[in-house]
Amino acid sequence: MEHRFEKEYGCLIVRMPEELDHHQAEILKEEADGLILQYPVRSLVFDFADTRFMDSSGIGVVIGRCKNVRFSGGYVRAVNLNGQIRRIFKLSGLQKIIEVEQEETEGKGMGDFDGTEKE
Repeated sequence: MEHRFEKEYGCLIVRMPEELDHHQAEILKEEADGLILQYPVRSLVFDFADTRFMDSSGIGVVIGRCKNVRFSGGYVRAVNLNGQIRRIFKLSGLQKIIEVEQEETEGKGMGDFDGTEKE
């Protein structure tokens, strides 16, 4: 699965890909940064529900976007981490700078950036 972006009322949800390696990270960074600049993002949510693999470039994606959103006063969290991704967060220290929740609690029924509602 590829990554996807969804938004509603200043909240941007990044549905992370199944494998977040260097190649995917570069594409994701470019697209996410463009959306963060284009739309007022007050809350950024990384959804790892489909992610099975993440290397150090994935850590960089999360930290970089976190800095961008927090610079403008926004809030960042990660949801739906499996055991492996949770260990990566713990070992890298990400869990100390980003709130981690087991399940997504906001943003249900959010529209994609093309303006259509997801089903």
